[in-house]
Amino acid sequence: MKNFYVSTAIPYVNGEPHLGHAMEFVMADVLARRARLAGQNVFFSTGTDEHGGKIAEKASEMGISSKQLADNMSAKFQDLAKQLNISNDVFVRTTDDAHEKAAVEIWNNLKNDIYKSEYEGWYCTGCETFVNDDEVKANNGICPDHNRKYEKLKEENYFLKLSKYNQPIKEAIEKSQFEVIPSTKRNEILNVIKEGLEDISISRPKNKIEWGITVPGDDSQVMYVWFEALINYLTGLGYPDAQNFKDFWPANIQVIGKDIIRFHAAVWPAMLMGLNLPLPKKLYVHGFINVDGQKMSKSLGNRVDPFEVIEKYGTDGFRYFFLKHIPSYNDGDFSWEAMEAAYNSELANELGNAVSRTAAMVSRYQDGEIGDLPELNFNSQDYNQALENCRFDRALEEIWQHVRGLNQYIEQQQPWSVAKTDDKEKLQQILAHQVAVLLEIAILLEPILPDTSAKINQVFKSGKIQAIDGTLFPKKED
Repeated sequence: MKNFYVSTAIPYVNGEPHLGHAMEFVMADVLARRARLAGQNVFFSTGTDEHGGKIAEKASEMGISSKQLADNMSAKFQDLAKQLNISNDVFVRTTDDAHEKAAVEIWNNLKNDIYKSEYEGWYCTGCETFVNDDEVKANNGICPDHNRKYEKLKEENYFLKLSKYNQPIKEAIEKSQFEVIPSTKRNEILNVIKEGLEDISISRPKNKIEWGITVPGDDSQVMYVWFEALINYLTGLGYPDAQNFKDFWPANIQVIGKDIIRFHAAVWPAMLMGLNLPLPKKLYVHGFINVDGQKMSKSLGNRVDPFEVIEKYGTDGFRYFFLKHIPSYNDGDFSWEAMEAAYNSELANELGNAVSRTAAMVSRYQDGEIGDLPELNFNSQDYNQALENCRFDRALEEIWQHVRGLNQYIEQQQPWSVAKTDDKEKLQQILAHQVAVLLEIAILLEPILPDTSAKINQVFKSGKIQAIDGTLFPKKED
């Protein structure tokens, strides 16, 4: 049996869960479920990133400890994963003892690539990121994401020899040994690497940021939050001795947002090379979600709570919209109007009605007995290729071609008219075809909309119609 390891990036707990976090959880979950259905042995990791200056700053504002803030916020992300029906095997918290212990071991194992030097430059606490003079100048000295001035720092830190791995990382990406998708993101990171990677600071003085993992052998420094956050992909497997680590590394695919591509496609590979570990096989980089055509921001007050969307439209309603109507390879847009239209038109009218009409007609005309099903030759090649390439939007479009084709078949065959004749054999054939198509659709939906797939199977799989509570997708009205 093949092993398959998939991970999400781990959300930073200085803010509430947002739509992007939820979408990323769902994307990775689809990949995990698909691999399990293919008979693979799957390990699916997610978690929360809990150290750094932003956490300490936010906790101080709230009058609680950094650990209390981390505990409270991590619980919200775990609840989000649960409500989205995410099938993760582990939820890594970077404040876990096991993670902190492994972080120290990884630091020690990278000692040949770490040195101490003075850093002088700019830093954004909001991003927990060092920035260069060009970026500061381009943004007029103010971080556009956090609307706060960059800080000028001069401090002694530890550095990682990132420049040492410039050429090996470039070759790994170009030869697709470390595949970055989509190609636009591959080209973007290659352009960065071709300009030359510079060594990066991987620690901060403890008198500036105390909330972090102490650098081994130097109590005056803590590990830079991004350095130790990246290693969660190893610590979640029990690096270095656990069987899971031996069985599942390297990752088959890591799912991340486009704002953290440099950390995952440059810094992370350098760390792995320094540890003499193979690189992940694939990095999938998704885009952002705008709201009503504008970037989500506190100043605009346009943040949408994913829990609210789930409450109104259900888990599979959420999964459907963000997988089908947010482009898998680009930024996308959410609006309540678009959400309602997709739910009512596509889920309720097209799929839900096909299920309820078919079940009702089999019950009415054949006493619930479905009879022999025809063999269908669904060509799922494009669907499978779409999921292989993380084109979730295309995979669902392939499924919806079958859904719309079924509705067209029902209108053309008009089984209600055939029922008025004595041709019971023809009626049985028409209804059996409808059922067979729905069961094939359920198979394709299983990794994407697992609850919906299970309900379709519950209605038709036994050969006799079994009722489900309520309708599949009850229509929503404002």
